[in-house]
Amino acid sequence: MINKFQSVLILSISTLFALQMANAGEPRLNQVQVIGTHNSYHIAPHPELMQLIQSTSKRLAESLDYSHRPLAEQFETLGIRQIELDLFHDPIGGHYSNPFLRKTLKTLGKNPGPDPNANGHLQKPGLKVLHVQDMDYHSSAPTFKQALAQVRTWSKSRPRHIPLMILVELKDGAIPGLPTKPFVFDKQALDQVDLEIDSIFSHNELFTPDDLRGSYPTLPAAISGKGWPELDKVRGKVMFALDNEGKIRDLYLEGHENLSQRRLFVTAPSEGHPAASFFKINDSVGDFERIQRLVRSGHLVRTRADSDTRQSRTNDPFQSERALASGAQYISTDYRESRPEFSGYEVKFPKGVVARPNPVSGASIKALDLE
Repeated sequence: MINKFQSVLILSISTLFALQMANAGEPRLNQVQVIGTHNSYHIAPHPELMQLIQSTSKRLAESLDYSHRPLAEQFETLGIRQIELDLFHDPIGGHYSNPFLRKTLKTLGKNPGPDPNANGHLQKPGLKVLHVQDMDYHSSAPTFKQALAQVRTWSKSRPRHIPLMILVELKDGAIPGLPTKPFVFDKQALDQVDLEIDSIFSHNELFTPDDLRGSYPTLPAAISGKGWPELDKVRGKVMFALDNEGKIRDLYLEGHENLSQRRLFVTAPSEGHPAASFFKINDSVGDFERIQRLVRSGHLVRTRADSDTRQSRTNDPFQSERALASGAQYISTDYRESRPEFSGYEVKFPKGVVARPNPVSGASIKALDLE
């Protein structure tokens, strides 16, 4: 009969063994660090729309004033290996096709900017990609399936790329003053997220919680027992994680406590939870030590280098420097490229490489085969 002390000792020894094995050979997935983008689909509001938003809140308008290149350009030209998509449930179709502020601009006789539904793609049922209903709706990939198809096309052209991480935030909150009320992400809608992923990607193109867990009962047990896979075994693959915590996360876990048959990794309620393997921790300054501890213990972490355009406007690199030093595997930014009219602020690795050995979990790695 193994007592509690012996059980903890065995777990500690197995974790140490897994880390030693990872350091001894081919780098593992958790031993690299890459740059990602926040709200990767986002296109800043059209000038007339921006003026309308600014008349209500200058700070809000400033926070929305950023745009990203199309997804394939982010991967190919900027070396981005983690993206974020905001999803809205639209089971009927057309719910987000005629935004309120766009109609308001037309009523005022002003230029409403490009029609987000010009091709009719917002009329069809399915998950939509945008930032804020009725207000901040321009997207380089208006539907989830379109975004996934763009990712897959690029991924197939670069079969040895370091795995792409796609973080999805599921949005269903009403906003005071805006008439469009989002559909709630109930159990059926959460299943739809997985189904739309499966409609674009085959299983062998993905790295899922089932793949990490293998024959182990839980994800923490798999991390302690065998560790994350060697990088060469998952090159060319795509993985997904859920940004949400709380009720949406809990509903996604319902009936899938260890994420069996689910496509998304999640930020688990606790480090000992059966699904614990990935953590979204936005505050790379206040949570710096926590991030380092999680990375040392074998977890994946995504953090942010900047937010709301503040760091670019003030040319302040402090948060990005802490994010990079924290060891979080995914560093999310709105400024992989600088915006000269603001400042020279940008987030990238020296010499512009795609990835680097993780400063916390991959310190023993001398070099990476980068792509």
